[in-house]
Amino acid sequence: PVTPTLDCGSSVHSSLVGVDTRLSSECVALGLQRLSSDIRNTVGNIPMEWYKDFPHIGYNLDGKKIYKPIRNKDELDDFLDKMENPEYWRTVHDKQTGSDVVLSDDQVELVNRLQRGQFGDVNFNECEPMVEFFSSDVMIHPVTNRPADKRSFIPSLTEKEKVSKLVHAIKMGWIKPRRVEDDGRGRYYNLWASEDSSILARHKMHLPAPKIPLPGHHESYNPPPEYLFTDEERALWEQQDPADRKLPFVPRKYSSLRQVPAFSQFIHERFERCLDLYLCPRQRKMRVNVNPEDLIPQLPKPKDLQPFPTTRSLVYRGHSGLVRSISVSPSGQWLASGSDDGSVRFWEVCSSRCMKTVQVGGAVKSVAWNPNPSVCLLAVALDSVVLILSPSLADKQVILSSERLLSAQQEGEEPAEGNGSVVWSEAEGEELNQGLRLKIQHPKAVHQVVWHAKGDYLASVMPDNTSHLQVYIHQLSRRRSQNPFSRNKGLVQCISFHPIRPYFFVATQRSIRIYNLVKQEMTKKLQTNSKWISSMAVHPGGDHVICGSYDCKLSWFDLDLSTKPYKMLRHHKKAVRGVAYHRLYPLFASASDDGSVIVCHGTVYNDLLQNPLIVPVKVLRGHVMTHDLGVLDVTFHPTQPWVFSSGADATICLFT
Repeated sequence: PVTPTLDCGSSVHSSLVGVDTRLSSECVALGLQRLSSDIRNTVGNIPMEWYKDFPHIGYNLDGKKIYKPIRNKDELDDFLDKMENPEYWRTVHDKQTGSDVVLSDDQVELVNRLQRGQFGDVNFNECEPMVEFFSSDVMIHPVTNRPADKRSFIPSLTEKEKVSKLVHAIKMGWIKPRRVEDDGRGRYYNLWASEDSSILARHKMHLPAPKIPLPGHHESYNPPPEYLFTDEERALWEQQDPADRKLPFVPRKYSSLRQVPAFSQFIHERFERCLDLYLCPRQRKMRVNVNPEDLIPQLPKPKDLQPFPTTRSLVYRGHSGLVRSISVSPSGQWLASGSDDGSVRFWEVCSSRCMKTVQVGGAVKSVAWNPNPSVCLLAVALDSVVLILSPSLADKQVILSSERLLSAQQEGEEPAEGNGSVVWSEAEGEELNQGLRLKIQHPKAVHQVVWHAKGDYLASVMPDNTSHLQVYIHQLSRRRSQNPFSRNKGLVQCISFHPIRPYFFVATQRSIRIYNLVKQEMTKKLQTNSKWISSMAVHPGGDHVICGSYDCKLSWFDLDLSTKPYKMLRHHKKAVRGVAYHRLYPLFASASDDGSVIVCHGTVYNDLLQNPLIVPVKVLRGHVMTHDLGVLDVTFHPTQPWVFSSGADATICLFT
């Protein structure tokens, strides 16, 4: 084949007859320009991408590197050049030299002729007669009988040596293969372009994206009149929050489609649609046909859990103020109550008869009957004093035992003053005749008083954040008082002794701390998840605790299970004021400001692997709401399945 040559006038020699007219005009123009300027890149017909990591782009005829020109043009510069440069249309980029080439008029004309399928030379005659260099007749002898060269069928030793040197250099690390660039940088791709329905169908949990609902009559440019907003509907639509509106736009009516403006929320709507498609998880959930009744835990029926109180049998009337606290004697025959009218009343349980009234001269916050059946004593808390009363409502042996306990102080020993803040004194005169025996003067107002199970110790609570003197424990036989805590962590609300072990429960606003009185250390801290604890009760077995709170919650704690509530009951609609356990029966009750007492069955099993069974069995109502206060205290009868409740309506109810 004849190599085409170009003269200085950029005219193609007549030998360019066999040029393929399908070549791109850009390649032809670059070839013409490169031959005319004699800047030749000798790398050959190779992909120029091989040189993209090097500063040069090839080699010239002298073997010197052809360096890439500095190109800092981006798409914006290219666009400005396209708008401002009049020669932009005839400028092409040469990949072999990395420079921009401006084609001349003759080169542009040559390219146009080749694109039209014509010959490059204008003077070339395509119809001239063909010159036959060889005869059409088949000759006997060949034109040449030269034998084939030896190199045509034997491998080249020179090439073999070169290849072996390159392999050795690669093995030694002298020649490093080119790095493969990550083509994914800075590229935008369609997130769902590669989704194949046949592949996705194999996944059982695949769920296709939901389609946009079709437009309705509201979105028509000429909707029916009933779909247009009235003035009231439009005002209501403007007042609503955008998330609460049924329609994101106001339907409007136009006379023709030409007058419809662009939708102002179009971009925002498309953006929200894209967010829904790739941010919202879609999962196919297998529907299980389950009977709803099977999901409810199998609890026994209330009639199978009897006995428990169901009916209001007696009402104890006589107080003129709020009855804040009640307590039942260990024998179950007598009931003591303290009220804001400044009196403590003793009732006979079976007849609701008031046997005795003691005026104490202040609003009674708490009363507690001594749990020891061998004595008959009552502790009363009012203002900053704790009174010890002997109501004499028992036989002579019990009364003598009570008096012996009160006078058991050792001879020659002065009455002790706990930390110099608590003063013990004996009642005299008229107070002694009413049954008062001892006065324990505290530095601050006392809100609660509780007895130890053996009847010799009692504890009092004085809630105050500014002082560590919030809890005192008093010993009746020695008339001694002590503050068991050097400092209190929080505002103490209520306290209780463990019925069996030497443990002491202290409830603050949000937690309950359990202290070991023998080791003098905290053993456990219960987190109630309540805002403000109001009351607390310990199970007779000692392993369970219930506490009520002012945010309508009742928490049951299993001390062997966790420090968090085992069960949280939210049956009351208002604050829970009091909680109580029954000493013999598996019952517990809660009193609330909504005027109700809820009795629940709570069975505690000896098997530690079996959780307690808690079943609400009865809602008792017998008090009238007074000044937004309902039932203030609740307690059980020691032997019978009866419950007592005191309310803000100055009455006490017995439910049997």
